[in-house]
Amino acid sequence: MICVDNLETGNLNNIAHIKDSDHFRFVQADITSHYDIDEPVDFVYHMASPASPIDYARLPLHTLKVGAYGTHNTLGLAKAKRARFMLASTSEVYGDPEIHPQKETYWGNVNPIGPRGVYDEAKRYAEAMTMAYLRQQGVDTAIVRIFNTYGPRMRPHDGRAIPTFMRQALSEKPVTVFGDGSQTRSFCYVDDLVRGLIALTESGVHEPVNIGNPNEMTYARDGEGGHRVDRVALGDRVRGAAGRRPDRCASPTSRAPRTCWAGSRRSTCARALQRRSSTRCRSSHGRRELGSQEPRSHLARDRRPQPRLPVSRCRGCDEPVRG
Repeated sequence: MICVDNLETGNLNNIAHIKDSDHFRFVQADITSHYDIDEPVDFVYHMASPASPIDYARLPLHTLKVGAYGTHNTLGLAKAKRARFMLASTSEVYGDPEIHPQKETYWGNVNPIGPRGVYDEAKRYAEAMTMAYLRQQGVDTAIVRIFNTYGPRMRPHDGRAIPTFMRQALSEKPVTVFGDGSQTRSFCYVDDLVRGLIALTESGVHEPVNIGNPNEMTYARDGEGGHRVDRVALGDRVRGAAGRRPDRCASPTSRAPRTCWAGSRRSTCARALQRRSSTRCRSSHGRRELGSQEPRSHLARDRRPQPRLPVSRCRGCDEPVRG
């Protein structure tokens, strides 16, 4: 495994337990500029981007560049290595949704100039570029729309609901709820998300897929002890002590995934993806399906040998690399 990060929002302590492994290598680099990997690569997970409202409010231009230049460079890497590419998109592409729960065919209700606009539009652009590489360049791509997720190693002052509630509860402070607390979210534990990511990567799905917890709750309930926070909350002293603050980051009023496509020929829940992944085999040259239908001609991967392009030019579209 090769991890590439510029540590703008990351921390080396998160990989301290694996950094000395023979099967892991860390590369500090900014993917908005050209970067290269010497080793063969089977899968490329494009997980890079500031994701907390605090971070993309502090780094609005870098957030946009990661969605544009970073996605371009990473897709070029996947094409050069003939690897399966996974874009980590977000439920934020749905904006403040007018339908509930959100299914993958919903195009969203996004404010491009609002406080969250840089993150929302960066991810929407990244999805468009990923589909363009699939259709024109024949790169084997997948898109996952990740809903609210929590787990170990989140920063206490991350700005998102779960770490904020946990930090305040553990420090015996009133739990802060922004707005009136009626906003709804679904929270997925990171282990479940990772299983879904691996299953999707090992499937043959190209269209966007929601991964998250379909069971939602209000922020007020979550702050008062619901959904795992209850296990570390400080009893009745914390319950009922939630403070109210105005919502200054234009949070959507509701957010929950519809995890299976309605009216689609294929179910995209985690179990279906895991079943589909078992029909694929691995090789040093990439992946192919066994006993499944052939892809349409305009989606088929170009099997001809691809010459290595000069470092100064993009491996995906032959345009000059932009820093």
